[in-house]
Amino acid sequence: QVQLVESGGGLVQPGGSLRLSCAASGFTFSMYVMSWYRQAPGKERELVAGITNDGGRTNYAEAMKGRFTISRDNAKNTVYLQMNSLQPEDTAVYFCNARRRAGLAEYDYWGQGTQVTVSS
Repeated sequence: QVQLVESGGGLVQPGGSLRLSCAASGFTFSMYVMSWYRQAPGKERELVAGITNDGGRTNYAEAMKGRFTISRDNAKNTVYLQMNSLQPEDTAVYFCNARRRAGLAEYDYWGQGTQVTVSS
C-alpha cells in the first residue's frame, strides 16, 4: 500500500522557518522523482520544488529560489522541504508527490497535505 505522509506544517510568523517532511512507503522510493506542491485557498496547485531520484538535481519555482531547499534521504525513504524567510503568501497546503515513468507507464502518488500558515 503506497503512502506519503507529510508532517512539519503549522503556524509560523513572517520571516520564520519550517521544515516539512514526507515519509514514503509501499514503493521503491529511490526510483522516484519527488516534489513538493502547494495549494492556497482559491488557487490552483503549483509546483514548489523537485528533486531527482538520486538527489543529484533540484529545481524550484522562481518565488522559492533562495528561500526553500528540497532534499531527500533514500535510506529513510523521506523527502524534506526546508522553508526559510516565510511570508504570508506562502500560506497553503503543501503536498508531497512521487512520480516515475517506466516505458509507457507513469506512476504518480500524492500525500494528504500539511497546512502551513504564515501570520503574525
